[in-house]
Amino acid sequence: MTPEEFKLDNQLCFRLYTASRLLTQAYHPLLSAHGLTYPQYLVLLVLWEKDAQPVNDIAKRLNLETNTVTPLLQRMEKEGILVRKKGKEDARQMIVHLTQKGKRLQESLRDVPATVGASVLCESVTPETFPDLFRMLDDMIAQLKTQL
Repeated sequence: MTPEEFKLDNQLCFRLYTASRLLTQAYHPLLSAHGLTYPQYLVLLVLWEKDAQPVNDIAKRLNLETNTVTPLLQRMEKEGILVRKKGKEDARQMIVHLTQKGKRLQESLRDVPATVGASVLCESVTPETFPDLFRMLDDMIAQLKTQL
Protein backbone atom coordinates (compact mmCIF):
# COMPACT_ATOMS: atom_id res chain seq x y z
CA MET A 1 0.00 0.00 0.00
CA THR A 2 1.26 3.43 -0.86
CA PRO A 3 0.70 6.51 1.31
CA GLU A 4 -1.64 7.85 -1.39
CA GLU A 5 -3.98 4.89 -0.86
CA PHE A 6 -4.47 5.92 2.77
CA LYS A 7 -5.49 9.50 2.06
CA LEU A 8 -9.09 10.24 2.95
CA ASP A 9 -9.73 11.89 -0.40
CA ASN A 10 -8.79 8.65 -2.15
CA GLN A 11 -11.34 6.53 -0.28
CA LEU A 12 -14.48 5.49 -2.16
CA CYS A 13 -16.08 4.51 1.15
CA PHE A 14 -15.72 8.05 2.49
CA ARG A 15 -17.39 9.58 -0.57
CA LEU A 16 -20.27 7.10 -0.40
CA TYR A 17 -20.63 7.58 3.36
CA THR A 18 -20.66 11.38 3.03
CA ALA A 19 -23.12 11.33 0.12
CA SER A 20 -25.41 8.95 2.03
CA ARG A 21 -25.29 11.04 5.20
CA LEU A 22 -25.97 14.29 3.36
CA LEU A 23 -28.75 12.75 1.31
CA THR A 24 -30.41 11.45 4.47
CA GLN A 25 -30.11 14.95 5.96
CA ALA A 26 -31.89 16.34 2.88
CA TYR A 27 -34.86 14.09 3.68
CA HIS A 28 -35.00 15.11 7.34
CA PRO A 29 -37.02 18.36 7.18
CA LEU A 30 -39.40 16.90 4.60
CA LEU A 31 -40.11 13.80 6.67
CA SER A 32 -39.98 15.24 10.17
CA ALA A 33 -42.81 17.60 9.23
CA HIS A 34 -44.91 14.40 9.09
CA GLY A 35 -43.36 12.81 12.18
CA LEU A 36 -41.32 10.33 10.15
CA THR A 37 -37.72 9.22 10.14
CA TYR A 38 -35.84 8.20 7.00
CA PRO A 39 -35.96 4.45 7.86
CA GLN A 40 -39.73 4.74 8.39
CA TYR A 41 -40.02 6.40 4.98
CA LEU A 42 -38.16 3.46 3.43
CA VAL A 43 -40.63 1.04 5.00
CA LEU A 44 -43.49 3.12 3.63
CA LEU A 45 -41.96 3.05 0.14
CA VAL A 46 -41.88 -0.75 0.28
CA LEU A 47 -45.48 -0.97 1.49
CA TRP A 48 -46.76 1.61 -1.00
CA GLU A 49 -45.37 -0.61 -3.77
CA LYS A 50 -47.20 -3.61 -2.32
CA ASP A 51 -49.23 -3.64 0.88
CA ALA A 52 -49.64 -6.63 3.21
CA GLN A 53 -46.11 -8.02 3.18
CA PRO A 54 -44.35 -10.35 5.61
CA VAL A 55 -41.77 -8.74 7.88
CA ASN A 56 -39.08 -10.93 6.30
CA ASP A 57 -39.88 -9.63 2.82
CA ILE A 58 -39.73 -6.01 3.98
CA ALA A 59 -36.37 -6.62 5.66
CA LYS A 60 -35.02 -8.34 2.54
CA ARG A 61 -36.22 -5.50 0.29
CA LEU A 62 -34.45 -2.96 2.54
CA ASN A 63 -31.27 -5.07 2.73
CA LEU A 64 -31.66 -5.22 6.51
CA GLU A 65 -31.95 -7.95 9.11
CA THR A 66 -35.39 -8.77 10.50
CA ASN A 67 -34.23 -7.88 14.02
CA THR A 68 -33.40 -4.38 12.74
CA VAL A 69 -36.75 -3.90 11.01
CA THR A 70 -38.99 -5.28 13.78
CA PRO A 71 -38.46 -2.44 16.31
CA LEU A 72 -38.98 0.06 13.49
CA LEU A 73 -42.29 -1.59 12.57
CA GLN A 74 -43.33 -1.68 16.22
CA ARG A 75 -42.82 2.09 16.52
CA MET A 76 -44.74 2.69 13.30
CA GLU A 77 -47.56 0.50 14.61
CA LYS A 78 -47.72 2.54 17.82
CA GLU A 79 -47.99 5.66 15.67
CA GLY A 80 -50.94 4.17 13.79
CA ILE A 81 -49.14 4.01 10.43
CA LEU A 82 -49.35 0.25 10.03
CA VAL A 83 -50.58 -2.91 11.74
CA ARG A 84 -48.92 -6.28 12.06
CA LYS A 85 -51.11 -9.37 11.94
CA LYS A 86 -50.33 -13.05 12.14
CA GLY A 87 -50.36 -14.75 8.78
CA LYS A 88 -53.43 -16.79 7.89
CA GLU A 89 -51.40 -19.64 6.39
CA ASP A 90 -48.51 -19.48 8.86
CA ALA A 91 -49.24 -17.99 12.29
CA ARG A 92 -45.50 -17.59 12.92
CA GLN A 93 -45.30 -15.08 10.09
CA MET A 94 -46.22 -11.45 10.74
CA ILE A 95 -47.87 -9.63 7.84
CA VAL A 96 -47.57 -5.84 7.76
CA HIS A 97 -50.52 -3.79 6.51
CA LEU A 98 -50.78 -0.05 6.03
CA THR A 99 -53.49 1.74 7.95
CA GLN A 100 -55.50 4.57 6.41
CA LYS A 101 -53.01 6.95 8.00
CA GLY A 102 -50.13 5.10 6.31
CA LYS A 103 -51.92 5.20 2.96
CA ARG A 104 -52.69 8.93 3.29
CA LEU A 105 -49.01 9.65 3.95
CA GLN A 106 -48.24 8.70 0.35
CA GLU A 107 -50.24 11.67 -0.89
CA SER A 108 -48.77 13.96 1.79
CA LEU A 109 -45.24 12.98 0.78
CA ARG A 110 -45.76 12.91 -3.00
CA ASP A 111 -43.29 15.76 -3.61
CA VAL A 112 -40.46 14.27 -1.54
CA PRO A 113 -38.76 12.20 -4.29
CA ALA A 114 -38.67 15.11 -6.73
CA THR A 115 -37.55 17.58 -4.07
CA VAL A 116 -34.68 15.42 -2.89
CA GLY A 117 -33.83 14.38 -6.45
CA ALA A 118 -33.52 18.03 -7.43
CA SER A 119 -31.20 18.65 -4.49
CA VAL A 120 -28.54 16.32 -5.93
CA LEU A 121 -28.56 17.71 -9.45
CA CYS A 122 -25.22 19.10 -10.54
CA GLU A 123 -22.95 19.08 -13.57
CA SER A 124 -22.34 15.32 -13.51
CA VAL A 125 -25.62 14.18 -11.92
CA THR A 126 -28.61 14.97 -14.09
CA PRO A 127 -31.96 13.30 -14.72
CA GLU A 128 -30.32 11.78 -17.79
CA THR A 129 -27.44 10.26 -15.77
CA PHE A 130 -29.66 8.84 -12.98
CA PRO A 131 -30.14 5.48 -14.75
CA ASP A 132 -26.37 5.03 -15.13
CA LEU A 133 -25.75 6.09 -11.54
CA PHE A 134 -28.44 3.67 -10.28
CA ARG A 135 -26.94 0.85 -12.38
CA MET A 136 -23.44 1.48 -11.05
CA LEU A 137 -24.64 1.60 -7.45
CA ASP A 138 -26.81 -1.51 -7.93
CA ASP A 139 -23.82 -3.35 -9.40
CA MET A 140 -21.66 -2.27 -6.48
CA ILE A 141 -24.29 -3.35 -3.94
CA ALA A 142 -24.71 -6.73 -5.63
CA GLN A 143 -20.96 -7.26 -5.68
CA LEU A 144 -20.60 -6.37 -2.01
CA LYS A 145 -23.46 -8.71 -1.06
CA THR A 146 -21.60 -11.61 -2.65
CA GLN A 147 -18.61 -10.93 -0.44
CA LEU A 148 -20.39 -10.55 2.88
